[in-house]
Amino acid sequence: MRFLSIVVASVLGSMGGVFADENSRELFSFTTPTDSRQWQPVNDGVMGGRSVGQFEITNDETMKFFGTLSLKNNGGFASVRSRASKLNLTKGDQLVMRVRGDGRNYTFNLYVPTRRIAFSYREEFETKKDEWVEVVLPLEQFKATSFGRELRNQSLDPATVSGIGILLGDKKEGPFVLEIDWIKVQSGSE
Repeated sequence: MRFLSIVVASVLGSMGGVFADENSRELFSFTTPTDSRQWQPVNDGVMGGRSVGQFEITNDETMKFFGTLSLKNNGGFASVRSRASKLNLTKGDQLVMRVRGDGRNYTFNLYVPTRRIAFSYREEFETKKDEWVEVVLPLEQFKATSFGRELRNQSLDPATVSGIGILLGDKKEGPFVLEIDWIKVQSGSE
């Protein structure tokens, strides 16, 4: 398992993050209740599972992704996904997000238009229980997957990414919660 850079947000204080410059732009923030229209939950119920995952925009202007993971009926995942839109990603970009989690490991998914079922590019990240952290995910680290299995000889064309998602599928039953402050893209040097 690979875990990429995590910068503890408490160290950053009120600086607003390490990527507050002209090379970054915000992809998603959660400042109004209508921001929820850009997102939807997708859980293992689509395959007969029993996990419950949902989200809400909080009064603290964050998106809270929460629920209960179940392994019953061959289930085992809960996710929240953005609706399709042009994200304008380019080679060398990094995705950066500020999250407060429960200590569990989550997966960040990139979706591209394809006829394949359950296809995405994925990268795992870890959270620290009850601590705000910034997670940095370089696009070149994402691996092609279908039904959670890695596919070889597939390369991501960042320009085709039309959606993102956050998934919990760590095979540990029980409640979960992940709060997301914002998601940005840091432009690459290429």
